[in-house]
Amino acid sequence: MSSLIPNKLNKENNTPLQKGSFASSGEVVKIPLESVVPNPKQPRKYFDENNLKELAESIKEHGVIQPIIVTKINGNKYELIAGERRLEASKLIGLKEIPAIARLATSQQKLELALVENIQRHNLNPIEEAKAYQKLQNEFNLTQEEIAKRTGKSRSAIANIIRLLELPIEIQRGIIEEKITEGHARAILGLENPEKQRALYELILKNNLTVRAVENKVREITVHTHKRKTSKQADSYIRDLEDNIQEKLGTKVQIKKQGSSGKITIDFYSEEEFEKIIGLLK
Repeated sequence: MSSLIPNKLNKENNTPLQKGSFASSGEVVKIPLESVVPNPKQPRKYFDENNLKELAESIKEHGVIQPIIVTKINGNKYELIAGERRLEASKLIGLKEIPAIARLATSQQKLELALVENIQRHNLNPIEEAKAYQKLQNEFNLTQEEIAKRTGKSRSAIANIIRLLELPIEIQRGIIEEKITEGHARAILGLENPEKQRALYELILKNNLTVRAVENKVREITVHTHKRKTSKQADSYIRDLEDNIQEKLGTKVQIKKQGSSGKITIDFYSEEEFEKIIGLLK
């Protein structure tokens, strides 16, 4: 995506970094940090403070090895496309300037460039990545197949990670804070009920469950729910039958069914009622 510049040299022509305006799209120059404004479509929202401090110490020791990527906006301002961690780390140690490469880019291209760079560097957590894909879908009308081609991933991988956004917000926060893994989250999606999803999430945190254990728990819950639902449907069918027979015979009727066998009990309270029921049954 951009050239490496060890010893603060432009690798392409081995000349010192220049200061000031960009002469060409691929040129590396130093620009003031204060002139760089955030990219509103930057997919990365969450920064690990310790990792950022480690990067800041590395920059303090070796300088910014890879330039950030920006696009010129108005006046002397540049909008950041890629390199937000490098920018923030440079601010932490009080740098005034940072090496940068300028590119012309549409809003969609800015998001794609930032997304691809972050994916390649494994900088995004799964929720940030999912939201970026969703934005490409919703704002730029890209299909999952098109997103897959642009990011070098499979269509199923894109679909699976976007599904994480269907989880309750507290579970999404748990993914961001690395309380659970993406594997845990995908297993939780096996449950449709948000309350059951939350309960399972709490169980994972409480018992430190593995992904395999969560998958087994989901299967157990799903089978139990299916049996209970089937049982309720059967009970409802029996009650309807009892009501229909009682209405026709004019007396209390009870059906007890166990598997494929059972019995039907018909109450009568006089000889006349008995004869009437027998007549109806005939």
